[in-house]
Amino acid sequence: MLPYGRQSISSADVEAVTAVLGTDWLTTGPAVSRFEEDLSAVCGGHRAVAVTSGTAALHVAYAAAGVGPGQDVVVAPLTFVATASAAALLGANVIFADVSEDTGNLDPDAAKAALTSSTTVVAGVDYAGHPIDADPLRALAQEAGALLLEDAAHSVGGTWHGRPVGDLADLTTLSFFPTKNLTTAEGGAVVSTRADLDAGARSFRNHGLVRDKAVQRFPDEGPWHQEVHAFGLNYRLPDLLAALGSSQLTRLAAFTARRAEIHARYDAALADVSEVRTPSRREGAEPAWHLYPLRVLDGRRRELFEFLRSREIGVQVNYIPAYWHPVFADLGYRRGLCPNAEEYYSQQLSLPLFPDLTDADVDRVAALVREFFGHGE
Repeated sequence: MLPYGRQSISSADVEAVTAVLGTDWLTTGPAVSRFEEDLSAVCGGHRAVAVTSGTAALHVAYAAAGVGPGQDVVVAPLTFVATASAAALLGANVIFADVSEDTGNLDPDAAKAALTSSTTVVAGVDYAGHPIDADPLRALAQEAGALLLEDAAHSVGGTWHGRPVGDLADLTTLSFFPTKNLTTAEGGAVVSTRADLDAGARSFRNHGLVRDKAVQRFPDEGPWHQEVHAFGLNYRLPDLLAALGSSQLTRLAAFTARRAEIHARYDAALADVSEVRTPSRREGAEPAWHLYPLRVLDGRRRELFEFLRSREIGVQVNYIPAYWHPVFADLGYRRGLCPNAEEYYSQQLSLPLFPDLTDADVDRVAALVREFFGHGE
């Protein structure tokens, strides 16, 4: 089965991880600090906090933003459920705002209409790797006294009007799952443009422990003493995985370029197939494409999915609207809430896309799509 996504591991990656095993630090050591510095370098020079997953990154970022009961968080629904559930776990009221019809990203007008006097965070998602429409989203968040969070699980290495992902929002969350644009096996990070948000993220990912005697309440307890002033969790990324991440980052530009080549090859091969829509890209966007989200028209998405799976092509669907999950339905969210997101989902099919995919593989997938719709050569 040709998967829709797969990690690319080199001998240098293996050597980087193996080297850590010979040191005194398997976690909380220098490889973590180095990885955070390496991430900062590709995210506009802003502070990065490594954590154990993309979901952990969202939880940490919302906590750093002070999200809690009585507060509203505006969220794009065309995303993995964690973008919304991480805020709900902190007690926030999640308000879903619809996406733009072309990119599947949070629509600024819909987000503005969803704002309330209790809005704390506006959370956009870089769907498939295409950056959010950052300028209007940042402006409306600031006007509402809220923070802009960019869920960039799909898009590290991309740019929007020349600015790198990580430089577009107050808080940016990254994911390093194996199918993502670089991997640490499991892992993620929070990038923040403000020192107070960075401090909050670092505290929450480490149980909320306070070791600085200048701010401890009982600094004379002893040299071993540490305190918890606010609850946190253990979301620390081990040095083993951080070392893998630093090694992967040396190839991020090559990964991004190859993903763009594959994306363009699909575009060219399917340009004349009227039964589908190829992905949109807005002027000023240089996406780090994580997905190739083909849109299948006339209600034939499932039929094509099953056809390709029967030919050993591991296509996938990304994602059902987050509020369709029973956990949100049980809270009163109803289908029909975000029509653009629901239509996008009804058409979406992710074709295989990863750096080691060969041109021959791309051509085979495209030929099967063409065959299905009667566009054989």
